[in-house]
Amino acid sequence: MTQRPSIIVAPSLLAADFSRLGEEMASVSQAPWLHLDVMDGHFVPNISFGPPVIAALRAHSKAKFDTHLMIEPADPYLEATAKAGADHITIHIENAPHIHRSLQTIRALGCKPGVAICPGTPPEALSEIMDMVDIILVMTVNPGFGGQKFIESQLSKISKIAGMIRSSGRDIVLGVDGGIDPETAPRVIKAGATMLVAGSSIFGKKDREAAIRALEAVRTEDTA
Repeated sequence: MTQRPSIIVAPSLLAADFSRLGEEMASVSQAPWLHLDVMDGHFVPNISFGPPVIAALRAHSKAKFDTHLMIEPADPYLEATAKAGADHITIHIENAPHIHRSLQTIRALGCKPGVAICPGTPPEALSEIMDMVDIILVMTVNPGFGGQKFIESQLSKISKIAGMIRSSGRDIVLGVDGGIDPETAPRVIKAGATMLVAGSSIFGKKDREAAIRALEAVRTEDTA
């Protein structure tokens, strides 16, 4: 039995109260990453915020801005997202026809490149870009809305991608996004996840620090 690596918890601002984003962001200031979902109402059935909001928040947080572009096309907005203060930019494998070029652009802009994969997309879709990504984000719900139920079938996908990462020999963060709470977290970590995006299970609580600690505590457990 082996000790799992430390888990990164990234609160998802999508679940916050948008009427007071500054306060909401401050309430999760202990988290090392802040997950920012940019939605366009086209690639996903919802609209959230874009680079101007990211830029407005940037000066008020020391967290790494983990920006998830759920937009189509994404390429025209990579530079603006980077300039707004993103530290990581994750795009979707499903809507990036020239994904090598997109990932190269993200890195050239000074950000860590990431790729997200939807529930219906097989892990093999990532096989040609394992040498180019720093973050892989497995969607365990269909993207577009917070508060959805965790899709159990994605556990095997997480496990397969974790194996692909080991075979690559690279230090790639394997994130999971959707339905993450203290009940599902141990299972995704056992499957190989090293980063947890959590929205409702953090912002839906009065004590956000305790909610983050509850997820972070999973990292100290031997889940093998």
